[in-house]
Amino acid sequence: MVTYYFTINGKVTLIDEYRDGCWINVINPTEEEISSVTELLGVENDYIRAALDEEETSRIESEDGNTLVIIDVPFAKKESDGSLVYITMPMGIILTEKAIATVCLVENSVVRDFSDGLIKNVQTSLKTRFLLHILLKVASKFLQYLKQIDKLSNYIEKQLHASMKNKELIQLLGLEKSLVFFSTSLKANEVTIEKVLRGRNIKLYEDDQDLLEDVLIEIKQAIEMSNIYSSILSGTMDAFASMISNNLNIVMKVLTVLTILMAIPTMIFSFYGMNVSGLPFAGNWLIPFGIGVVVTAVAAFVLLKKKMF
Repeated sequence: MVTYYFTINGKVTLIDEYRDGCWINVINPTEEEISSVTELLGVENDYIRAALDEEETSRIESEDGNTLVIIDVPFAKKESDGSLVYITMPMGIILTEKAIATVCLVENSVVRDFSDGLIKNVQTSLKTRFLLHILLKVASKFLQYLKQIDKLSNYIEKQLHASMKNKELIQLLGLEKSLVFFSTSLKANEVTIEKVLRGRNIKLYEDDQDLLEDVLIEIKQAIEMSNIYSSILSGTMDAFASMISNNLNIVMKVLTVLTILMAIPTMIFSFYGMNVSGLPFAGNWLIPFGIGVVVTAVAAFVLLKKKMF
């Protein structure tokens, strides 16, 4: 899908066809759409195909006056069991002399905010400034999702305190995996933004410099938050694993004690159940029964003193 947007009266507005200074939004394009966009922008097909590769890493490159910036964008998707999983996907931003284009395999909330006109005072004709606003929005989305992960992990932790269930543990494992994705993507984005900050690939103006520094600060904050939440979640998972192991040991200890106590009367009654003669008190069943009760009670008292249960 290919759509065109242009800033009209200070608001990004959908337009019917391409014009110079517009923003081209490309989502999961067909081969015909790829050929059409590359012809309009005057770039190679690889510029668009690179952004459609799920394994593409964040980077920046320039050739013949055209610049490709690939950054990782956060996503929140719902699994079949209703749990939320956070992942990242590459998004390409292509800057040419005539226009700017964004390319992604799936629609994301960053692009949606711009296309819906939620970002005010953005000029599509100011391509460098528009790129920096996209980078700032990406960093803000990372921070937003990190806060959601923190709240979700706290909620799941409270559920686990009430009852140990595999479902909650699996959800915590999914959040821990999401933080690993976020941390890796944020570090790659940081390297790309630092390259942009040097101004070798993209010409920066004074106002752009200040905005880019804000983007870099947001990215660094997101990296720090991701590392902190990852450490906390990892410690929480280890603590709950230890608790589960400890609970299992307690259960096994109680079952062992009960087995010992039940074995004492069983052994005594087994002797008197054999078809042999000469056993003491064989004629009175109350005495062996009393012996079994007394020995069991003594064993229970000893085990209790040793705090076996």
